[in-house]
Formats: sequence, C-alpha cells, structure tokens
Amino acid sequence: MKSNRWDDHYTEKARREKWLARSVYKLQEIDRKFRLIHKGDRVLDLGCFPGSWSQYAIGKVGKQGDVVGIDLHTPEAFSPPNFRCIKGDVETIEVAWLAKEIQARNVALSDLAPPTTGVRATDVARSMSLAEKAARIAKAVLKNRGHFVCKIFEGEELKPFKSDISPFFKQIRLFRPKATRKRSREVYLVGTGFISKP
Repeated sequence: MKSNRWDDHYTEKARREKWLARSVYKLQEIDRKFRLIHKGDRVLDLGCFPGSWSQYAIGKVGKQGDVVGIDLHTPEAFSPPNFRCIKGDVETIEVAWLAKEIQARNVALSDLAPPTTGVRATDVARSMSLAEKAARIAKAVLKNRGHFVCKIFEGEELKPFKSDISPFFKQIRLFRPKATRKRSREVYLVGTGFISKP
C-alpha cells in the first residue's frame, strides 16, 4: 500500500535521476538554501548508507575534494576514488581517533536516525543521543568556518541542544526540507560558520 504521493514522487524521481535514495533531495534543498558544499571541500557523512548524501557531496566537491562516510553498512554500487567508507558504529567510534584518521573537514553531515519503536519519548531520546554524538564529532573535525547538518526528531530536548551548540557556530537554524515525509517528526539543524574556540 502506498503511503502518500510525496513518497512516490521523490522515490520515483530518485530512481529516474540515478540517486541511491530519495533522501538526497533533503540534502540538496539544504545545500541550495545554505550553500554548504563547494568544489574542493572535504566532507564527513555520518550514517552514510545507502549512499545518496555521499553521492551528492561527491558531485559537489569534484575531484579536488573528498568524502568520508561512516556507517555499519557500506553503500553498494558506489565507489568513486575520492570516497572512503569507514565501517563502524557512530555511537561507539572514538572521536579523537576519527579526527586524526580523516583530518579536518569543511562540512560534517549527519542523517543518522535510530530504529524507531513507535514510542515517541524513546524515539526522540535515541535521536537526540545520535545528534549529540554527531555534534561532538563535528566539533572535533570541522575546520574554522565549516558547516554542520544534523537530523533530529523534534522533542523537548531540541531547544537545549540547539542552545548548547550555538556558541560554536556563527548561525544555527532549524530547517524542514520539502522532501521530508509528512508524518515524520524529523527536522534538520544547520550550523554555519564553525568557531573552533567559542
């Protein structure tokens, strides 16, 4: 049974345009609005499977840039020379090791989402835990004036989380792309102009 016409529209569009997943349109809209990814950039993609965000980023950074993805699963049918996938769990990965391993990044992306239980409080708490780890990683790997995008399920902890990381960026915005499913509680926090020493 089809869930809604937007699912169908973006899924079919992704298939026609040879993207690895419909979620690419969320990043595309975020990038167009905030101008985050540029030619020659070095990008980190947290939770990179099935690969559409890395696929989009590779197209933007070109041969002069590179993308490192981290996920429990390696994207299939996607192996450009300037893409590297570190197979691992973002929640348990050592931040200091990662920062040394991949070196400084211009952009850190996180489309991480927990397995949902249907229990709102549980799902929101798990999403926030992932967002907090993504933020710790971003602060460790971003170059000065770099950018951070992070998916979060809306809940009571969102406002405090936004306040906690605001000092590290010139601007923090919350944004809900049009490609987000209507029933979804997800929103994207976009931090631009990273300040390494707030």
